Amino acid sequence: MAITGTEGPRADVELRLPADSAYVSVLRSTAAGVASRLDFPLDGIEDLRVAVGEACALVLPEADEGTSLTGEFFLTGHGLTVTVAVTGSDLGPPDYESFAWQVLETLTAAATATVADGRLSVTLTLGPEHPPA
Repeated sequence: MAITGTEGPRADVELRLPADSAYVSVLRSTAAGVASRLDFPLDGIEDLRVAVGEACALVLPEADEGTSLTGEFFLTGHGLTVTVAVTGSDLGPPDYESFAWQVLETLTAAATATVADGRLSVTLTLGPEHPPA
């Protein structure tokens, strides 16, 4: 379960990578490993890997050069909440009509996007009981 700190809940697993598409596979593999540890079925693990990749596709174009891509994993009972985020100087919300967003809504129990304090984040929630659409 997520640990609560002075600034809110602290992620159970946090990964910081260069904001470059070459590192998305590392974040996807981390997501698969965490989901496997939570006993997600194989199709749930693959759904999460794809969803994390699509979340990265939404946030990476908004990142300023030389910044980081972060992945935060919060264990929620038997489910998992993942936040993928970047920082940027000219951020806007993702295109909710895009293919990537449609994939997120299909594969996850919930998907939200937030722009605040120079940070664009996409948060996904998926549990092993969430069947693929």
